[in-house]
Amino acid sequence: MSLPLAFFSFVRLDDRSQHAEYNRWHQLDHRPENLALPGVAGGGRWEVRPTGDGLATGSLAGAVDFVAMYWFRDPVDESVAAWDALGEASFQWGRGPLLPGIQRPLLAFFRPVKGYAAPRALVSPDVLPYRPNRGLHLTATRFAEPHGHKAHEAHRREDRELIPALLDVDGVAGAWTFSYSHPQRHSSLPFDESPADEPGSLRLRLLYLEDDPDLVTPALRAVEERFPGAGEVVLSTPVHTIIPWQDW
Repeated sequence: MSLPLAFFSFVRLDDRSQHAEYNRWHQLDHRPENLALPGVAGGGRWEVRPTGDGLATGSLAGAVDFVAMYWFRDPVDESVAAWDALGEASFQWGRGPLLPGIQRPLLAFFRPVKGYAAPRALVSPDVLPYRPNRGLHLTATRFAEPHGHKAHEAHRREDRELIPALLDVDGVAGAWTFSYSHPQRHSSLPFDESPADEPGSLRLRLLYLEDDPDLVTPALRAVEERFPGAGEVVLSTPVHTIIPWQDW
């Protein structure tokens, strides 16, 4: 995909009773305002459901309730600046995004690495993010030496062996991988700051699913076990697409 940058947020709410209110704000106010910006090409938002708690692994398992992302168009500096300005404007309107009881384990920008589409999906990898999905399987892996030999070998195996095998699993429509670039540093809003790690130190893999993510996960794990990786899995979890009104 020619889009140069993506943003990811991992969010946890202190009180589960806040989920309905938070979902209404994000789905009906915050997200539409962001997607309407000319420099935002698209995005998605997903929920880690309580039914899948036992399916999550990694140091962030149980610490993430929602995952959101946005894709940015060139000129990327202008696109991100307009997005940043919307955050300040929203605050001045009294419409977030600094809401109480929200923890943000990750707020960071990533470089898209490569997209893949299963033949049965028919669409190209570039179209895959716009294709409806029932959710994702998300894997975040940290590399101590992001440009070392072990990381390079892990990326090679992921591209040539692991992802092709995952695409063969029923219910998988395709995948995208992302490499960590830099943390979000908002120009005015005092967000909890993610640490500034070395570029490439965190790798994200999104598997786009057209079946229930919780049901697909065991088959995905069985494939992953055949290709042990070199990095530390920070989070591996199914996440579900949020359906407005139905899911809150």
